Amino acid sequence: MLHGIRIVEFEGLGPAPFAGMLLADLGAEVTVIHRPGGGGVSASGLLDRGKRSIALDLKDETDRVIASALIATSRGLIEGLRPGVMERLGLGPDVAHALNPALVYGRMTGWGQTGPRATQAGHDLTYLALSGALFHAGLPGQPPSPTPTLQGDVGGGALYLVIGMLSGLIRSRETGKGTVVDAAIVDGAAHMMALLASMGDRFDRAARGRSLLDGPHWSRCYACACGGHVAVQALEPQFYRLLLDALGLADDPLMQAQHAPQQWPDQTARLAGIFAAHPRDHWADLFEGSDACVAPVLSPVEAAADPHMSARGTWHAGGAPAPAPRFDGAWARPGATPARDGDRDAILARLRDEGALGG
Repeated sequence: MLHGIRIVEFEGLGPAPFAGMLLADLGAEVTVIHRPGGGGVSASGLLDRGKRSIALDLKDETDRVIASALIATSRGLIEGLRPGVMERLGLGPDVAHALNPALVYGRMTGWGQTGPRATQAGHDLTYLALSGALFHAGLPGQPPSPTPTLQGDVGGGALYLVIGMLSGLIRSRETGKGTVVDAAIVDGAAHMMALLASMGDRFDRAARGRSLLDGPHWSRCYACACGGHVAVQALEPQFYRLLLDALGLADDPLMQAQHAPQQWPDQTARLAGIFAAHPRDHWADLFEGSDACVAPVLSPVEAAADPHMSARGTWHAGGAPAPAPRFDGAWARPGATPARDGDRDAILARLRDEGALGG
């Protein structure tokens, strides 16, 4: 879908390379500028799949000229460094847009480019904590606990950077005018709270465990006899009724009121006792094909073997997820992970052929 769109990515951690991987999965030509001899958190190289690699020392004038040539011949740029670092390297937005006025300059940070914390260190969990998005991530009486990286680095960070990049690329194509995308995890994570906030009086912004999706007995995970878990989220009344029917609770007076917060603790205890009586696979079999919205909690390894996930090819051998989303029912096959600096000769040759770099 993005064939012919060139993106230059400056090596970073977490959400920035994830955004670059997603764009590469969608067909963009992503060239990542790696640090000479460096190595990031992603030892597997998964986040570099489908990209091309060149190693440059951005403090070296000769290598900075090569980086400038890549900027001048690209449609977009991704960097995930602290605010001010690219400017100190002489490759900030003003310089980049002087080289390439149509460039979409994507900046990925936790706190954003401005504000009192802009240059302060942080990680996924701290960004979520300050944004308000962590508050409801957990059960009443227990510490908040989000899914690692998914809610912050990926959801509030990388995906919002990609949305910003694609929006900028559309405008750039139409007007020839570039832009700077300020993608901050705190902004994206807070923005994702709009779905909960849209629930009005069913979403309590000041209390945990009393909102439609973080307190009810029908919206949580339960432990099973084997030590595994099942996930239950029978939100609509017709699905809640199917849940009660399957568990033999259709006529239980305690379970009839679905939306009575004062009863949720007792109703939760009733369901906990029932699910704890049998192993996870018993419940998976019982609810197979049902609209009661109950599913076993699978590890990534187990998920790859699940009939539905297997039929869709969602997980590849070796534990790598397939590209998403799909188009016309199919997904692009991801490219190989490059060796660090493995595309140097081809990249330099292309820049010389296009006149962006002297001989």
